[in-house]
Amino acid sequence: MSFELNRRLVARRPALATSTTIDAVTASIVNGAFETICFEVATHLGRAASSAIINQSNERNASLIDANGRLAAVSVGIPQLLFVSPLAVRWGLENFVEDDWGPGDVFVGNDPDYGGGHLPDYTVYAPLFDEHGELVLIQALQAHQGDTGGKDPGGFSIDSRDIFGEGLGIPVLKLVHRGKPRRDAIDLLIRNNRFPSFAGDIAAMISAVQAGVRSLQVLLTRYGVETVKAAVNYNIDQTNARFRQAVAQWPDGEYPAHVWIDQDTAGNPDVHVQVTCRISGDQLTVDMTGSDSRPELVNVWNTFANTRGYAIAQLASMVDPDINKNEGLFYAVEMIIPEGSILQPAPNKPAALGSFHPAVEVGEAICIALSPILPQRSAPQVYKLGMPSAVIGFNEAGEMWMDQGVDVRASDASATQGLDGWGAMCAGLGNLILATAEDAESRFPVLNLSREMTTDTGGAGRWRGQPGTRNIKQVLEPVSAMTWMVSRKHPLRGLNGGDDAPPYCNIFLLGTDEEFEVENAVNAQLPAGAITSYQYGGGAGFEDPLLRDPTAVQEDVLDEYVSIAAARERYGVVLTGSLDDWNVAIDVDKTAQLRGARLAARAAGGAR
Repeated sequence: MSFELNRRLVARRPALATSTTIDAVTASIVNGAFETICFEVATHLGRAASSAIINQSNERNASLIDANGRLAAVSVGIPQLLFVSPLAVRWGLENFVEDDWGPGDVFVGNDPDYGGGHLPDYTVYAPLFDEHGELVLIQALQAHQGDTGGKDPGGFSIDSRDIFGEGLGIPVLKLVHRGKPRRDAIDLLIRNNRFPSFAGDIAAMISAVQAGVRSLQVLLTRYGVETVKAAVNYNIDQTNARFRQAVAQWPDGEYPAHVWIDQDTAGNPDVHVQVTCRISGDQLTVDMTGSDSRPELVNVWNTFANTRGYAIAQLASMVDPDINKNEGLFYAVEMIIPEGSILQPAPNKPAALGSFHPAVEVGEAICIALSPILPQRSAPQVYKLGMPSAVIGFNEAGEMWMDQGVDVRASDASATQGLDGWGAMCAGLGNLILATAEDAESRFPVLNLSREMTTDTGGAGRWRGQPGTRNIKQVLEPVSAMTWMVSRKHPLRGLNGGDDAPPYCNIFLLGTDEEFEVENAVNAQLPAGAITSYQYGGGAGFEDPLLRDPTAVQEDVLDEYVSIAAARERYGVVLTGSLDDWNVAIDVDKTAQLRGARLAARAAGGAR
């Protein structure tokens, strides 16, 4: 049923029927209004929600779906989640008559086997009808919930063997009928969530999409239904055309890439994602045939909607950013996602952690594959974090609290052509706001002892990856701590000859006789006072490190991004002096000799 349903949900949908033609200017104005409304809906949620994961982190995206299920517009939030909601809404549309859709209704869905992302990502949506009772648009809003009612708090389980252990799956549920909240349905969701703040979060999601529908109604009144529908059609067609125009400029050929995840949560090693990008004229095909399908794998099953969405998010970053983000992107790209693989699993596979990996490997592989022909637009929209160290406890009233570990950090900020990696976040996290020490410590019994960038943790290249940080935390009460480690063996890949990023590392019970490094997945009990140390991998390098300007390497050493030893080892730059004396200088002759010797050895087939 699941594969058949997936094929049905992704089938190409017709344009909206309209009696009006539209000019480019009016279509652009309407699209701008769409994007503004989506931004306002997402902002409404952030200001009204109760829990930190929503009201502080910005982990939310709003989108507009037309009456035929096509993506009409989005607000650019977290790139990887931009394109996930439409399939969940399409499943709702398949039940339009049976579920008695009407003005004032609000629905929710999260089930991966019915068009959803993973269970923590709730998609709440509300329809907009015209004065004749015809469906025109659907305001959708996706947000990550802190719990899903599964066997483990937080919605992430490192050992679930099916989706039922992860939480409550909702194909579609009506939350509001003709403007009146359904107490039975809303109480069902609240009862299946451990967070006392969830009631406020779901109320905020409902009110946000209702506000979006009101704004859309104003737009409909101002421009007319036919004009708005014509604008949707026009903008989707323009996106399709402009993306194809870009592809037509790329060299025809096949461009393969292979990416690996260290292991699944059960220890099965080297989980494989394979992507081949084929270009023929203006047609781009992304073929994921060859990706892992071992039935014994655990918790590395990405949802079908996420696979499609992550692929399009990466591709959208590799063309003109002025191209509107809508269904036209999907029209312009053929995707082959093998059924039964980790990128389109069979029904009931646990998929919560799959939204980390292998989801991000889809985008990473596409970026690696196309970087030789698109070096100027190759920036991986990914993070290589397996799972933050989530710590869970209970207050005196027996209410659960969870520090989900999404702390301020530098990680995975890769270099691109002409630009070193920079900032505290990679491009794939978009406008996500990570938790400050002050905010986390005011909410949870934890202390943030240190958050410092670590020397030599950025991938070397002509353009250098940003170093990662080492985050050291102490818990003040006994807690459960859960994490899944990857990118120790297969870190973020360098592009076009750049070095890979250095690996991640996570240590529990730091400084005690019981200290240990987390090698895979762990769910541990930590006593009060326990310290953890999480080393985040930095960004990867771009192009050959031997091409980096020696002066830039010298500046990196002075900034403590790169050590003097690594300057020589990784960049072939010989420096004299010391940081302590602030007299680091380039030995020009020895640098030229060392680089020349390495280039000669490489040409002769020796070591790099």
